[in-house]
Amino acid sequence: MSFRLATDPAKPDRPNEDFAAVGTNAAVLLDGAGPPGTESGCVHGVAWYSRTLGGLLLGALGSGDTLAGALADSIERVNRLHAATCDLKHADTPASTVVALRWDGADCEYLVLADSVLVLDRTDAAPKVVTDDREAVVSSELRKPMDALPTGSPEHTQAWREYAAELSARRNRPGGFWVATPAPAAADEAVTGRVRLDEVAALALLSDGASRLADRFGLATWRATLDTLADEGPAALIHQVRTAEDSDPEGQRWPRAKNHDDATVVYGHADV
Repeated sequence: MSFRLATDPAKPDRPNEDFAAVGTNAAVLLDGAGPPGTESGCVHGVAWYSRTLGGLLLGALGSGDTLAGALADSIERVNRLHAATCDLKHADTPASTVVALRWDGADCEYLVLADSVLVLDRTDAAPKVVTDDREAVVSSELRKPMDALPTGSPEHTQAWREYAAELSARRNRPGGFWVATPAPAAADEAVTGRVRLDEVAALALLSDGASRLADRFGLATWRATLDTLADEGPAALIHQVRTAEDSDPEGQRWPRAKNHDDATVVYGHADV
């Protein structure tokens, strides 16, 4: 497969907390998460966590372990890197979504944990969208007070902090949602599967800042999203997202926690 990648930070003066990389037979995309404006117990921060976990996971995918096993092992290895300096039991310790792929000559395995998205452009069927929507289900009621306020206002910022705290209390718990944190057991909660490689014409890994054109704004179908990636590339899709966001700066049409979010796309297509 051949790949193209693009990423754009939510703000030019803030670290991009997404991470994506492609190897010879594997690809990963992670979207770091942490409550805004709070202490996390980690001196390194969210961007460090997603980049470190992502790099270790890409390497671990070369082993013979399952995808969930590789993720659990990578989480343990990150823990060992900063357990001496950071409070890994802090309620707001950095976390990350994960999309991971591994392929050989016949099959493509995938793993999705939390709200990043994998879209498979199948040769003989409609696109297959793989996502873990448990956070969206949990947050649908929690976010209503925040969504009623103009994005970027002081009131919205305070509501965002309260929403993030309530959401954090439901993280990695039965009946809540799961995300990569210092608890390796979260890897066992990921959505996993396998498809035949010859049934996939192309595929896309998207952080939720890039997928929102389709799954939050409803401005594009997944078919149209894949067509944009094929014809114009990942940067063009992110540009479409930014154009939509700029048309609704206060979140009146599309209520959201942040006007802009880090947006990352990895697009792969079968070699002809």
